[in-house]
This record gives sequence, C-alpha cells and structure tokens, in this order.
Amino acid sequence: MAQYIPPKVWTWDAENGGNWANINRPISGATHDAELPVGRHPIQLYSMGTPNGQKVTIMLEELLAIGKSGAEYDAHLIRIGNGDQFSSGFVALNPNSKIPVMFDRDTGSRVFESGAILLYLAEKFGAFLPDDPAQRTEVMNWVFWLQGSAPYLGGGFGHFYFYAPEKFEYPINRFTMEVKRQMDVLDRTLAERPYLAGQTYTIADMLTWPWYGNLALGNAYDAGEFLDVESYTHLRRWAQEILARPAVQRGRIVNRTSGPLHEQLRERHDASDFDLRTQDKLEPAN
Repeated sequence: MAQYIPPKVWTWDAENGGNWANINRPISGATHDAELPVGRHPIQLYSMGTPNGQKVTIMLEELLAIGKSGAEYDAHLIRIGNGDQFSSGFVALNPNSKIPVMFDRDTGSRVFESGAILLYLAEKFGAFLPDDPAQRTEVMNWVFWLQGSAPYLGGGFGHFYFYAPEKFEYPINRFTMEVKRQMDVLDRTLAERPYLAGQTYTIADMLTWPWYGNLALGNAYDAGEFLDVESYTHLRRWAQEILARPAVQRGRIVNRTSGPLHEQLRERHDASDFDLRTQDKLEPAN
C-alpha cells in the first residue's frame, strides 16, 4: 500500500466516499432557502434521533414527566442526510449547521449545542441540576467530560470502524483504545455511585446515556463484541436502569428514522403521538 503524503495545500475532494460524505464540506452557511416549520408549543426543536438528538428529547420528556408543563414541545424532523440543516432557516438558528437546535418562543432564545440546550432547560425549569455548588460542579464536570469525549466515540471510533469506506488498522486501534479507556472511566465511577454525578439523576446522565449507554448495551456501530462491552458491568447496570425510565423510552424514539417502526416517532407535536403516530401506525402493512 502506497503511503499517503499530504499535499502542501489541502483541497476539498467532494467525492471522498463513505457514509455522510455528501453532507461534509469545509465551508459553512446555507445552501438553499427554506423556512423552518413552527408548531404551537413554547419550545420548538429541530433535530433527528441521533445520540445528540436523543439527549434533548429525553430531557424534555423527563421534564414533562415531573409536571413541568411549560416544557411541551414540537419536535420537527431534520433529515441530515438530505441536507436540511443547511437551509437558511436552520442556519439562522444554528450557524454551525448541526442538530439539535432549539428555539424558545417564551424568551426568544435560540439554543444550539446539546450540552447548552440541556443546561438551558435545567436552569429554566429548575430541575435535574443541583443548587448546591459542590454538587452542581460535579454535574458540570461530567457534562464537559461528555462533550469532550463523545467526538472520539462518534467521529473517531464510529467513523473508522463502521462508516468509513475502507478499514484501516491504525485509526481503528487508536480510537478503540480511547473508547475503551472512556468506558473504563465510566465503569469505575459507576462502581461507586448510582449516577455519574452522585446519588441523583441529572443532566449529566441524560447527556451521556445516548452515546455510552447505547454503546454499553451493544446498540451502537454493531461493535458490542468487538469492544467486549459485557465486561463493563457497572456501566451496563447504569445503562439498563436509565433505559427502563419511561421518559427515556419516549425520548429515545423522537425524530428517529431507523430501527423498528414502532420505535420511530418521526415528529412529535403532542403527547398522544407516542400512541398514535409511530411509524408502524402510519405505514401500510406489507
């Protein structure tokens, strides 16, 4: 195999192959004009049921479950494979063109980046984030840990192990080592406490579960055996307990476009949609 020698000046090869290659580009900004839909609730969410999208819908469903009616929301599907995130309406809310993005009609605030959205919601509704300074700091430790670590899992391991058009030993080994180290960090922490930040379920758990909970349960990148996820017993205990929460069961299927049809609620505009509008109810039987 010929060794790759980087050119003096990099140029964009739009035909670089691999899943999602058609949505990756070295420039920002809108590619087309299109307004975003607006529903009737205070919170408008524009997202897709990826791990980053699941973080927000899980948080919103948890807020509704504890009686925070102001957290009612419309979840509009953004099909990232089709480039919906590059519309002029989406870019106006998030110049980074990544899901999820939220608009709060009560305050006129746009909020992008999943960690920022969960922190915003926790502060707005006074839930899932402790008031005690020491406890709050521990939550934020894990919030920032997740935001810094997950790109190694998704953009690193997930890309080279699952999505890349060719398999290469070096990047797979590099990112596998890091992901297993991260799982060990979580496993050792959860051996000493029920939740990441201590005795209480917080936004740290909601942010982390869609990435590392799904991974530990063998539901990401078809990599459960490869990563020996069953050896991380404390991480798996935590992952299973969070998965059993009714709000997590609901939030994880919102804006989802893959998997079993009964686990796809492509848009959510009312609580009754979970019973009436999952994709198995909408698609004709074969």
